[in-house]
Amino acid sequence: MGSLEAWVSTADLIKILVVIASAIVARFLLVRLVRGVTKRAIAKAKARRDHPESRAERILATVTLANDARYQQRTATMGSVITSLISVVIWVVAVLTVLAVLGVPLTPLLTSAGVGGIALAFGAQSLVKDFLSGMFMLMEDQYGVGDLIDTGDVKGTVEEVGLRLTRLRDATGTVWYVRNGEILRVGNLSQGWSTAIVDVPVAYDEDPARVIGLLEGVAKAMDADPAYADVLLDTPTVAGVNSVTATAMTIRITAKTAPNQQWGVQRALLERALSALGKAGVRSPAVNRGVLPD
Repeated sequence: MGSLEAWVSTADLIKILVVIASAIVARFLLVRLVRGVTKRAIAKAKARRDHPESRAERILATVTLANDARYQQRTATMGSVITSLISVVIWVVAVLTVLAVLGVPLTPLLTSAGVGGIALAFGAQSLVKDFLSGMFMLMEDQYGVGDLIDTGDVKGTVEEVGLRLTRLRDATGTVWYVRNGEILRVGNLSQGWSTAIVDVPVAYDEDPARVIGLLEGVAKAMDADPAYADVLLDTPTVAGVNSVTATAMTIRITAKTAPNQQWGVQRALLERALSALGKAGVRSPAVNRGVLPD
């Protein structure tokens, strides 16, 4: 104890112990705060999903992967990152404070650290950019595992979201590793809902009101089909005549579907529409041979 008192006074030792204790308490409180916020975020999202207000919300809660696993993954990742940053900042400040108490000159140390930090920043600026972009993507929930996204250069299903890389698998099965800092724009085809668009061609001289009435019947029948109860968010809408040429009139049908389900709905709508029109005697467009019909 005597040798220790010769190197550091009792007052300085008390100050050091106070600094260490303060750092431990501050870290404990801040980490607990972060964990509490993340838990409340998960609980709030879960409560909303457990009590959907409409048919669309119920379907989206089931199909869009907006489930507990996704929210927990995102909040756990952000909580881990924030906790690590809190620990680093608090202990760096604590160490510098202890050194100041011991009388160690901090100016040369901070100057060297500043120069080294600048050099490191220049060398690792792309890595820092990737990490910052990854953090904002997670915070804003731009996409998650299972979403179909378009990053501009690559379009595929997200298999893993990290702070530095996003792993995608495209339609051919190829796995792509995209750096988060290189993603300048993201088109999420799985967020919210998708739209199925079907253009039904008929002969140009058919009665539009009659054709639209038949297609509205098809839309209502499909909406009542239990097979599409968890796919269609609302009854398909017959928008009306979309275009007219010398030989054909095109009627457009739109349907709001669960994410990534528009392709099957489009095929089913077109098949049902053509079958209903054929049974009703509605003629298909004549083959255009370059001569206007009489």
